[in-house]
Amino acid sequence: MTMPLEPGQIEVAFTLNGREVVVVVDAAARLLDTLRYQLGLTGTKEGCGEGECGACTVCMNGNPVNSCLVPIFQARGCKVETVESVENEAVFALLGSGGTQCGACTPGVVMTVLWIVKNRDVLETHSVRELMAGNLCRCTDYDGIINGVDRAAATGGAG
Repeated sequence: MTMPLEPGQIEVAFTLNGREVVVVVDAAARLLDTLRYQLGLTGTKEGCGEGECGACTVCMNGNPVNSCLVPIFQARGCKVETVESVENEAVFALLGSGGTQCGACTPGVVMTVLWIVKNRDVLETHSVRELMAGNLCRCTDYDGIINGVDRAAATGGAG
C-alpha cells in the first residue's frame, strides 16, 4: 500500500545497480540529488552542476549521462548504474596507469571508461581522447587516463 504523495512529490521506480528501487521525491529533483541524498550513494560527485565536467556521470540504460542534468522523472523504468556498482578490472587498469589523482573526477571517469570498454567498437570511429572529452580533470594531463582506457579496452577490462 502506497502512502499518499505530498503536493509536488512524485514516485519513481527504476533499477539501480541491479536492484529495483522506488523513491518518493520532489518532482523537480535531479537524478544526482536522489542518488546522493535520498539513496546514500555518494560516489557520484557534483562538480559543476551544469553538465560540463562529467564528475556526476552515471550510466542510464547503458549510456553515460550527466546525472546533474537528468530530472529524476526521466529515470522512471530505466536501468541506472553508479560507480558503486563497479566490479570491473577496467578500474584497475585506470588506476595502474596513473589515470587518477585527487579523486574528484574519478567516479565519472570510471563510468565513462566502463562504457568505452563495454562498447569497444566505438574506438573504430572515435579516439579515446574524443570519447573522454566530457570528463574534465584538473590534476592530470589525461595521458594516464587515456593509457588506462587503452589498456582496459585492449584487454576487455582484464587490467
